[in-house]
Amino acid sequence: MSTAVEPYKPGIFDLTHKLTVEKHGHTALITINHPPANTWDRESLIGLKLVVEHLNHDDDIYALVICGQGEKFFSAGADLKLFADGDRVRAREMARRFGEAFEALRDFRGVSIAAINGFALGGGLECALACDIRIAERQAQLGLPEASVGLLPCAGGTQALAWLVGEGWAKRMILCGERLDAEKALRIGLIEQIVEPGEARGHALLLAARVARQSPVAVRTIKPLIDSVRSRGPNTLGAAEREAFIGLFEAEDTLEGVNAFLEKREPLWRNR
Repeated sequence: MSTAVEPYKPGIFDLTHKLTVEKHGHTALITINHPPANTWDRESLIGLKLVVEHLNHDDDIYALVICGQGEKFFSAGADLKLFADGDRVRAREMARRFGEAFEALRDFRGVSIAAINGFALGGGLECALACDIRIAERQAQLGLPEASVGLLPCAGGTQALAWLVGEGWAKRMILCGERLDAEKALRIGLIEQIVEPGEARGHALLLAARVARQSPVAVRTIKPLIDSVRSRGPNTLGAAEREAFIGLFEAEDTLEGVNAFLEKREPLWRNR
């Protein structure tokens, strides 16, 4: 399993040491690097938003993988010390920062994969929920325990979780504080794959590499159509889907993809 990475344009992301960005082929690897529990704070949330916005304008990046540094935590969510004094101004800003960061991740134009290498709690799970696909190691624990400390998930957790696993399981996890292991998370559709300890990043990078075999123009056209079902319902999207299909014929990659298949060769994507 090849997981070799290289620095991603050194100097661009010196804004925070709490996130590292590396490159693996056409994939950006983002590592949450804020020990001991890889918690999110103002600096790292601003950093994530800026990183994703930059990646959206890099035509060489088709996918991103996000994981946690170390062997125990993907991310334990918000640093609760930020809320200990009850400052409402700070709370409002942090809610906005969480929303902006994870909405940027959700709207990334390529394919995003969460490599859940340990505990994914609160804002950590909300980060994973903002991704398109979730791969978890067998020892992972997933939960949204905010109500146990008098808070609530403020970065899309109440909405994204209910959409993904249904209202009943969302209420069990949020209102009853139920924490799930990887097996149960897979069973209810919260994650798409379980791997052995230490292997989430590698499997996520391999899956992301498969994205490079797809037309990047087609991927960024298709993804919003799938996401739109959340707000509009499947019966309202037929016309939009057909128009998007026709629109792809304005792209060079569409002609290349069809002819590469007919000529029994790998397509050479130009991302336009």
